[in-house]
Amino acid sequence: MAVEQAKQRVLTGITTTGTPHLGNYVGAIRPAINESQSADFDSFFFLADYHALIKCQDPKLVHQSAREIAATWIALGLDTDRCTFYRQSDVPEITELSWILSCVCAKGLMNRAHAYKAAVQENEDKGEDADFGITMGLFSYPVLMAADILAFNANRVPVGRDQIQHIEMARDMAQRFNHIYGDTFALPEAVIDDNVAVLSGLDGRKMSKSYGNTIPLFLPEKKLQKHINKIKTNLLEPGEPKDPDTSTVFEIWCAFADQSQRQEMRAKFEQGIAWGQAKKDLFELINSELSEARQRYEEIIEDGTQLDAVLAAGAEKARAEAAKLVSKARKAVGLASFA
Repeated sequence: MAVEQAKQRVLTGITTTGTPHLGNYVGAIRPAINESQSADFDSFFFLADYHALIKCQDPKLVHQSAREIAATWIALGLDTDRCTFYRQSDVPEITELSWILSCVCAKGLMNRAHAYKAAVQENEDKGEDADFGITMGLFSYPVLMAADILAFNANRVPVGRDQIQHIEMARDMAQRFNHIYGDTFALPEAVIDDNVAVLSGLDGRKMSKSYGNTIPLFLPEKKLQKHINKIKTNLLEPGEPKDPDTSTVFEIWCAFADQSQRQEMRAKFEQGIAWGQAKKDLFELINSELSEARQRYEEIIEDGTQLDAVLAAGAEKARAEAAKLVSKARKAVGLASFA
C-alpha cells in the first residue's frame, strides 16, 4: 500500500561526469525546471556524485563536474526555495539506507541489471574472466539508486527508457522491505516522456559526451559560434533547396525556436538558405536564450560561495526529509535505541 502524500514527489538525479551541453538543456534541464514551478509537484534534484565514482576515478573531474552542473541549474533559474536541491554525498542517510536495502535485495536481481550484464558480456567477448574489472559499485549501482529514491518516498522518477529497469528494481526492493518489516516505502513510478527532445550532435549522431560531439551549454560567444559552424551539413550550394527534416541545424533550431520561427526557417530552407547563414542565425537564436544565464553561470563559478550556500541549505532540507524515512526503516529492522 503506497504512502499518501499531499503532492506528487518528483526526484531527478544528475550524474556528475562531464560538462552540461545543449542536449542536456533541451532534453532534461529546461523541462525539469519548468515542471518544478508547478504547485502540483514537490521536486527533488540531486547531484549524483557517488554514482559518478563508478564511471570516473579522476577526483578533479568529479569535483569540477559537480561544480559546473550545480552552477548550471541555478543559473538557468532553478528556484531552490521551491524545490530541494542537494548533493548526494551530503546526505549520509542515503548510503545508510543503501546498506539496509542491500540486505533485502536478492543477488539474482542484481545479476540481471543491464549495466552489469553488458560489462560481463564485453569481458566474455574479449576472452577475459566474466567479472574482470567490474567493481562492486557497478554491480550494486541499482541498490544505491533505489536508496536515492526511497529515502524521499518519491512517487515519480523521470528517466530515459534505459533506466526503467532501475525503477522496477527500486519497487522490488521497496515491496520486499514492506513485506518483511511493514509498510514503510512508497512505490515509485518511472515517468517516461516520449516527447523529450533528443538533439543530434556535431556529427549527426545523438549529442553525447561519449561521442565527443557535444556543444557545451555555456561556451563563450565566439566558441559557441565556432562549435555551431562545425555542425555537419551536405554540399548543397546557396540557392539550392534544402530538406529541413534531415538537417541537424534545423533540428537544433526547432529546440530553441517558437512556432513562427520554425515556420520561417523551414521556408528559408526550402528557398535555399546558405549553410553559413543558417548557422549564423542558429547561433544568434541560441545565444539570445542563453546569454543572461551564461553571465549568471560565470559569476557563480567565479565566486563559489553562493554555490556552497545553496547546496548546504539543500543538504539540510534533504537530510531532514531522509532522516524521517531512514529512522522509520532503522526501527523496522531492529536498530532502534535501547531507551
